[in-house]
Amino acid sequence: MSQLANQLVTAEREEVAYGIRWLLSTPLITERSAPDVFDLVRRRREPIRKWFDYYCGWTLTVEPRLGYARLVKVRVAADASRPARRLRSGRAPFDRRRYVLLCVVAAELQSVPVTTIGLLADRITRATNADEVVTTFDASSRSERMAFVDVLRLLESYGAVEVVDGVTETFVESAEAKVLYRVDPTLLLRLLAAPVGPSQLAVPAEDVALRFEELLEAVSRERRYGLSAGRHEDTPGASDVQRNLWLRHSVFRRLVDDPVVYFDDLSADEQAYLNSPTGRRLLRQAAELGGFLLEERAEGVLLIDVDSVATDSRFPDDVANAKVAALLLLDTMSGPATVEQLEFTAAALLDRFPRWAKSYRGDEGTRQLAADALAVLTDFDLVRVTAGVVRPLPAAARYAVSATRTTEGTTP
Repeated sequence: MSQLANQLVTAEREEVAYGIRWLLSTPLITERSAPDVFDLVRRRREPIRKWFDYYCGWTLTVEPRLGYARLVKVRVAADASRPARRLRSGRAPFDRRRYVLLCVVAAELQSVPVTTIGLLADRITRATNADEVVTTFDASSRSERMAFVDVLRLLESYGAVEVVDGVTETFVESAEAKVLYRVDPTLLLRLLAAPVGPSQLAVPAEDVALRFEELLEAVSRERRYGLSAGRHEDTPGASDVQRNLWLRHSVFRRLVDDPVVYFDDLSADEQAYLNSPTGRRLLRQAAELGGFLLEERAEGVLLIDVDSVATDSRFPDDVANAKVAALLLLDTMSGPATVEQLEFTAAALLDRFPRWAKSYRGDEGTRQLAADALAVLTDFDLVRVTAGVVRPLPAAARYAVSATRTTEGTTP
């Protein structure tokens, strides 16, 4: 092979790996929001699509003319750690009311390619008023208008709604605000990442709360695995092909979605698959094609993206005080510790660095700093908290701090 051919092969491999990692952090890419990345995914869509389909069983849809690429990520289990977030107010997570309005707004937008914020608010009021379960939307309430604006801003960020004239935020201050939207109904339909649409379950509204866990599992169920309930040990009728497909997809979904995969968290069948010669070969192959470094430990494995393209949250990270505190608290834990002990440690850190973490200097600052740091460590699967006892997990060892460096000097 000539040198030019080698360079082309290397360039293609790097682009495919970059597209895979980008889609993992941003499953919906529009031409308008990320033109360069969208162009890369459009050009390399076949090898990228095959990677996601083979290892994870996820569908990648690329629509060059409509200008979007959508990766439908279906998780192995429900995960509440990545909620929809408001694009203001400190990126607070969506509450129940905002999720309800998101569903109603998306449904109402399906039939209106162009609308104004006032007309849309009227439609939402009528739709919720006609529903016996949903609380009627009241545009005269400021809190309701804020929730409505949060929903529209989220849809704008996805590219499902485009502002043609005006500013959505102005509706918070006045229900008479004038904002004109263009709607992309095709993209709206692509937002739902569930194999079974909730409306297909046809469950009476009064049963939803009582059967919520069952219904959540039902909308995530994929028929190709032959599962009738739970895992394959609960479904003796499933074939070996279906069972092996499920094992491969479930293991790789965890690997690319979770910060670290511990063997103890896998079922016996999943552990056996991952430790088999085939499983190990596919693991290394997937890591190489995706541009990951593979870290294998006795307790588990993790895929490392040294460029931090594939993640929506980084650790370590010196931008947020909670993440800095998390790293420093982790370094003090040679074994299990109580939450109260970590609060004492957090207080010592605040005393030691008086010009740091000024937002945590109030009466409850120490407790809040420890709580926020523990939330970071829990989200990254570095500790587990049980009955007030914090236990460091094996992957925490890779973040040991050798020295702290501040603007006031370096402390060994």
